[in-house]
Amino acid sequence: MAKVSLVGNFAQLTGGESELEIDARNVRKLLDELARQFPALAPHLEEGIAVAIDGEIYQDAWFAKIEPDSEVHIMPAIGGG
Repeated sequence: MAKVSLVGNFAQLTGGESELEIDARNVRKLLDELARQFPALAPHLEEGIAVAIDGEIYQDAWFAKIEPDSEVHIMPAIGGG
């Protein structure tokens, strides 16, 4: 299972859990599973997040592959301009 870290305020919506292990093959399945386990987190997962998989940051890459031994970090979207 992938090791998942929730960054920022997301842990407040999971009862304080910020380190999880989740079985998911891609970002979409990972977010679906997080929403299932933590319904209060669900709306925040749909509105601008960034996902780092093994050190590479993705935005809106729903089908980016997650390996069973991946380290995944979910954080608020990265802004800039």
